[in-house]
Amino acid sequence: MRSKNEEVMYRIVEYIDEYYLANDFVPTIQEIADKIGFNKGTISKYIQEMAEKGMIDLTSGWRSIRTKKMSKTKSGTIRIPLVGTIACGTPMLAEENIESYVTITADFLGQGEFFALRARGNSMIGANIDDGDIVIVRKQNIAEIGEIVVALIDNEATLKRYFIDEERRKIKLHPENPDLRDMYFDSIEIQGVVKKVIKDV
Repeated sequence: MRSKNEEVMYRIVEYIDEYYLANDFVPTIQEIADKIGFNKGTISKYIQEMAEKGMIDLTSGWRSIRTKKMSKTKSGTIRIPLVGTIACGTPMLAEENIESYVTITADFLGQGEFFALRARGNSMIGANIDDGDIVIVRKQNIAEIGEIVVALIDNEATLKRYFIDEERRKIKLHPENPDLRDMYFDSIEIQGVVKKVIKDV
């Protein structure tokens, strides 16, 4: 492939860095094309050559692109998708569910795939989860007794503590609030287990 204009390459890198700093995720090819003034096809060819030259890292795919500046400032961190209401049948991390991303030090969480939810209401105040807190969840479909889970109920994700009621032979979801009652189900869809809570101060 014919070598592209290096000035354009540096403009692309600069725009990606600026966009990532402001939004915590990289721009789309269309957004870069609009900014630089070229069409998507031309930008895609530039991106490919830039990867070949080592100006950017594309090994994990376009949406995980890394410039040298990003790699230097974000080393040791992971970006966790902050998801909104999760409807039945929609994949947990489908693009339409992701509102933004939360950047956290990798060793803060350990192994696993994670997502984040913003807590709503006061049902878990006894577990120190207040309205508006960001809850970091490890994605999994099983849980240990007593763990706080994200369960999908009536097309909406809810945070509750997970138990099995042997007498009723039902799953019990327990709110950590004495003013609220336990919820009982024959079966539920567990989407993850709560690992961390991030609060505003």
